[in-house]
Amino acid sequence: QVQLVESGGGLVQTGGSLRLSCAASGNIFSFNAMGWFRQAPGKQRELVATFTTGDVTVYEDSVKGRFTISRDSAKNTVYLQMNNLKPEDTAVYYCRLYDRATYYWGQGTQVTVSS
Repeated sequence: QVQLVESGGGLVQTGGSLRLSCAASGNIFSFNAMGWFRQAPGKQRELVATFTTGDVTVYEDSVKGRFTISRDSAKNTVYLQMNNLKPEDTAVYYCRLYDRATYYWGQGTQVTVSS
């Protein structure tokens, strides 16, 4: 019943910006530990940015200074503002929630950055 729905992906040129959204719904105890992962073709899924249960933000090194994770608690939604996009950012971006010892994943949204 838990559902995470991502939106905001698309095709942009190098240096462009996108804002991803992830809305969570269903039988969820806590929305605190939500974040973003990405998976490029033929590569393992990797952390991009996340809120921890301690309300600390964690970023992958290559996106620091370019990406910003934020949330709207009233809407149970997390965002990923992506600026100065690079071709190496091309991937499927997934929203993740950790709640009551269970990981929940969204369906993913494609981000493609062309040179």
